Amino acid sequence: MYKINFGFTKTGMMKYISHLDLMRLFTRAMRRADLPLKMSEGFSPHPKLSLKRALKLGLESEHEEAAIALRFPVSPEEFKNKLQPQLPEGISIKDAQGNFN
Repeated sequence: MYKINFGFTKTGMMKYISHLDLMRLFTRAMRRADLPLKMSEGFSPHPKLSLKRALKLGLESEHEEAAIALRFPVSPEEFKNKLQPQLPEGISIKDAQGNFN
């Protein structure tokens, strides 16, 4: 499994988006970016995405953390360059690190 850990900001009007909606936002953006997402097994497969902590509604953050599992390796720079154009104003990818076990 190939994992990308990334940091992002949540500012401006995006501070009013809930944790669950943020998960959906990243899932849709990653699909539009054509990233090779690793899906869960079972009846209702979904991308293996995890946000490290749930930020309270209405709070901004300059460094949130998340991780996504991929089917095959993508360089952290390519990940960032593909994903950033798909995200709305207020959400920006700050950094990304690959963890290829």
